[in-house]
Amino acid sequence: MTVHDIPTLNAALNATATVLITAGFVFIKLGQRDLHRAAMMSATVVSTLFLVGYVTHKILIRGVHTPFGGERAFLRAFYYTMLISHIILAIAIAYLVPRTFLFALKGDYVSHKRWAKFTFPIWYYVSVTGVLVYFFLYQWWPAVPAS
Repeated sequence: MTVHDIPTLNAALNATATVLITAGFVFIKLGQRDLHRAAMMSATVVSTLFLVGYVTHKILIRGVHTPFGGERAFLRAFYYTMLISHIILAIAIAYLVPRTFLFALKGDYVSHKRWAKFTFPIWYYVSVTGVLVYFFLYQWWPAVPAS
């Protein structure tokens, strides 16, 4: 594995988190608390692994920005709007997920449910847009290296 493989691994972790968050949501709607708990704990572990991978990648590339190769104005506007919202909400998630998780661990399900109503859609958005950012940067519109 090289430093160039880390974004792909991170995208896979984000995609896995999305599946687990979806499963957790479905399980709680079906009243399956144990399955909900397992899915959400797994999503938290996977998201934590993503964060470690993301920070590691940034350290290894010394924070160098990965340029977006899309040239059309609409596409660039869409990408940067998505990216900015993703970054801002990802920062919020770093607080919201552990806080929501803590309420559940303490058995305070009333507070957990109240917080989860805000945490879930934000975490879901951040997870999905994280995968999209990967595809935009590395698969669909990679920057053309300077000749």
